[in-house]
Amino acid sequence: MNINTYGYMRVSSADQNEDRQKIELLTWGVPAGNLFCDKLSGKNFSRPEYQKLKTLLKKGDLLVVKSIDRLGRNYLQIQEEWRYITKKLEADIVIIDMPLLDTRRDKDLLGTLISDIVLQLLSYVAETERQYIHQRQAEGIAAAKLRGVRFGRPVIPLPKNFKEIYSRWKAGEISLSEAADYTNMSKNQFKWAARKHRGFNRRS
Repeated sequence: MNINTYGYMRVSSADQNEDRQKIELLTWGVPAGNLFCDKLSGKNFSRPEYQKLKTLLKKGDLLVVKSIDRLGRNYLQIQEEWRYITKKLEADIVIIDMPLLDTRRDKDLLGTLISDIVLQLLSYVAETERQYIHQRQAEGIAAAKLRGVRFGRPVIPLPKNFKEIYSRWKAGEISLSEAADYTNMSKNQFKWAARKHRGFNRRS
C-alpha cells in the first residue's frame, strides 16, 4: 500500500506569510508537492485547500501540522475533524509543536486517553484565543470611533453640479453614462454618490 505524507498550513489572511510553517513541515520531511495552504480564518473548516487535502487522505496516510491552531480554532470542530481523519479515514496526524499529539504512537487505551485530553485542552485554548482576538478587535474599533476615527470608504467631495445632474438622472432625462460624464465620475462612483445622496435626503 502506497502511504503518503501531507502537510497543512493556515494563515488568517492573504497578507500573512506561511513561510515559517512551510519550513517546519519541509524540515520534518513532508514532500514539497504535498503541502496545502489556506489563507482563511480558523473559525470553521470550510476551506478549499483543507477540503481538497481531506479527499486525498486514505488509510495509513499521515497529516502533519505545525500546531493545533493552524488546523483550526473551533473547539468542537477540531475534535470532529480529528476523529473523522483518525477513525473514519484511518489516517494518522502529527502536531509538530506537541509531540503527545502523534497518533502513530501509543495506540493503546492509555495513549489514546492522554491524546484525547491534550487535544481537548489545546482545542479549547485555540478557540479561546480566537474569541479573545475578536474581543480585542471590537474594543479597538470602539475606542477608535470614540476618538473620531472613521472607518470605511473615504469621503470624496462631490462635483459642484452633482445635485443638478443627479436630479436630471433621477427624473430619467439622462442616462447613467451621461450623468457620469457630466460629473466627471465613473459610473460606479456616481451610483455610490447617488445612494449616499438619497440617504442624506431621507434624513434631512
